Amino acid sequence: MLIGDVARRSGVSTRMLRHYDSLGLVRPTGRTSGGYREYSDEDVRRLFHVEGLRSLGLSLRQIARALQDPACTPAGLVHDLIRRTEERLDRERELLDRLRMVADTSPTGWADVLRITELITGLDSPSAALRQRSALAPAAEVRVPAELLAGAVLAEADPNVAGALRWALGRADGDALATLTSGARSENVDIRRRAIQAIAELTGDEATAVLVDALDDPDPTVRRHAALALGAHGEVAAVPALVDLVVEGGHDVEAAEHLGALATEPARADRIVSALVDQLAAPTADSAARSRLTQAILELPRTVAQPVLRRLSRDGDPVVAWTAAAYLEDEDATSR
Repeated sequence: MLIGDVARRSGVSTRMLRHYDSLGLVRPTGRTSGGYREYSDEDVRRLFHVEGLRSLGLSLRQIARALQDPACTPAGLVHDLIRRTEERLDRERELLDRLRMVADTSPTGWADVLRITELITGLDSPSAALRQRSALAPAAEVRVPAELLAGAVLAEADPNVAGALRWALGRADGDALATLTSGARSENVDIRRRAIQAIAELTGDEATAVLVDALDDPDPTVRRHAALALGAHGEVAAVPALVDLVVEGGHDVEAAEHLGALATEPARADRIVSALVDQLAAPTADSAARSRLTQAILELPRTVAQPVLRRLSRDGDPVVAWTAAAYLEDEDATSR
């Protein structure tokens, strides 16, 4: 079969057939009396093998190795192709995300495109200082997409940069909650922590719902961020987690202040004092935890705290008894 016939039947151009010949990929085994290339059925089969491998993304060099090197196994080559393709797709997705971010700013000219591109590049910098400057000083005339900053928050490990990003996020246009909520459900605990810490600075029913869900997170840091944020917003769902923070220590003062604020509503006060008293009576509560619980009771409204403190003034733990008695004495002196 002559080269023109092979080209017509295979769909491979005569130029490419000659190129395959020069590379040694598909060489015609015969020549006509006039010196023209003549392909055998085996040559044509090899050509279709080459084209099939090209359709998988192999380079001509890889194809030559696959056809000639016995050590080149199909499985190994295919796995290598999968890895390279995944890497290329990741790069393409990053480019697509970047283009969408630029489009979301509704640029009116190339200067706008360059400014938002500079911001994106700065947030991706390996330098923490540059990332922080980019977060704190975005171009005033460019609308910074909240989704861009939310994604940067989830990826940021440096606490100073993360704080700057959350500050910028609070001033950005758009809805960042969807991106942050996705982060709050990540299997990566660091991403969940960053997401909840950022959501804690947002307001609205949807943000509150995400924080309530986070109270059941297996990570104590996630639970703490959620509980303190909910407590600051006056959400009664945070009460059990806030009591736990008092018991555990570390953030007990802030947790106790939130419990005190929540207890100003009578309907909540009984629930809160009962939770604190139950923990005081728990057999696992050590002296330090019972002392913190007593201090938390001091934050409650007087009418709720006094009956409990009178009982605690006779407690077998001298620190608890002294704390309760001292508070009652001060109250008596003030009321005189």
